[in-house]
Amino acid sequence: MEIAAPVPPLSSHAVLLFLASVTALLATARLLGALARRAGLAALTGELAAGVLLGPSVLGGVAPGVAAAVLPGPAPQLALLDAVGQLAVLLLVGVTGAHLDLRVLRSRARAAVLVSLCGLVVPLALGVAAGLVLPDGLAGPRADRWLFAAFLGVAMCVTAIPVIAKTLSDLRLAHRTVGQLILCAGLVDDAAGWLLLSVVAAAATAGLTLSGVAVPVLLLAAFAAAAATGGRVLVRRLMERAARHPEPGPAVATAVLLVLGAGTLTHAMGMESLLGAFTAGLLIARVPAARPKLAPLRTVVLSVLAPLFLASAGLRMDLTELADPATALAAAALLAVAVLGKFAGAYLGARLGGLSRWEGLALGSGMNSRGVVEVVIAMVGLRLGVLGEAAYTAVVLVAVATSLMAPPLLRLTMARVARTEEEQLRLPEHEAWQGSGPGGSAVPGGPGTAR
Repeated sequence: MEIAAPVPPLSSHAVLLFLASVTALLATARLLGALARRAGLAALTGELAAGVLLGPSVLGGVAPGVAAAVLPGPAPQLALLDAVGQLAVLLLVGVTGAHLDLRVLRSRARAAVLVSLCGLVVPLALGVAAGLVLPDGLAGPRADRWLFAAFLGVAMCVTAIPVIAKTLSDLRLAHRTVGQLILCAGLVDDAAGWLLLSVVAAAATAGLTLSGVAVPVLLLAAFAAAAATGGRVLVRRLMERAARHPEPGPAVATAVLLVLGAGTLTHAMGMESLLGAFTAGLLIARVPAARPKLAPLRTVVLSVLAPLFLASAGLRMDLTELADPATALAAAALLAVAVLGKFAGAYLGARLGGLSRWEGLALGSGMNSRGVVEVVIAMVGLRLGVLGEAAYTAVVLVAVATSLMAPPLLRLTMARVARTEEEQLRLPEHEAWQGSGPGGSAVPGGPGTAR
């Protein structure tokens, strides 16, 4: 029996480049995040811009030698940074899920369902319509007109849960009822979006089949049923046992294991790992004794891992391709379709669900954020040959622009949504996550504090 040779360790240069990349990205993200807060914006705005600044859009074009010295170039180096980013986004989504108050969803079930449904269907339909009228040159070599249109529809209907989670945290809006509805509706839309993406991807490679549609739906239903029954009991027992320890370490380690384990399970089932991480966070939220012990986890995730993830996402965005007029025009058209679709869908669902005009606009502002989720979808489309280079760049622009639009629009609309007694009662639970009593601030001196 032949024994496999041991895996060689990373070279000294590879370790050096990795450490330099992480240091440069995190330092730039923290600096630009602080500048964004001073300018009255959410920290996310600067953190997302950090990757664009250090990537091919700016530094790579102005000083390629400097960029090559501190940022990953070869694929293995970029894979290391992607691994850190994947860990960061799973924990960010898990922490976000633990902030969701299921009592809000039960009391506003009709509104949550309508916002999710309309926020999915309207931009999906508009995206498909746009794909049918855009120039043929935007489609990839392996796509017919309807497949290209279907792919654009999927790209337009998603909401970036990791990005909007960071936005709500920056603006101190996670405890507000509208913030809770944004998270719930966004999760449903993302889950549906990943299912639709798997169907379109299957159609691009092997043709559309019944099993390609039925299997993902059945797996999602099975996972939801398991989480609501045995999963809920298991998480409660593990977290209650860990919370008995006087130190926060056992509770933090248990929560991280649950989030990563659930993400691993859903990914192994062919679904998005973020769905499992968010579900684990939801179940952790049902263990009140554990929440105060998890404040250190929240601090590390939001202050270190989330900025690093957002900055690394910007490295893949090359906005210099927008210098081509045809690409710029297509990008502007898709951006208009994306914004109109999400705002119209969320607003329509909110009004049908009995919410006010400003609540509907706030829901549209939050769900409009596409972030790195749309970047991933664009990369899949490019790899499958469904999207051409120009269409890929246009979709990436939508991801960046909508993510930067979300914080100021949320601040503007939420300022006109009255605070309720229910939200004030929910605030201490969120304060406990931050390791501070009522009246504490997660962003000392930050201008965007909203309670």
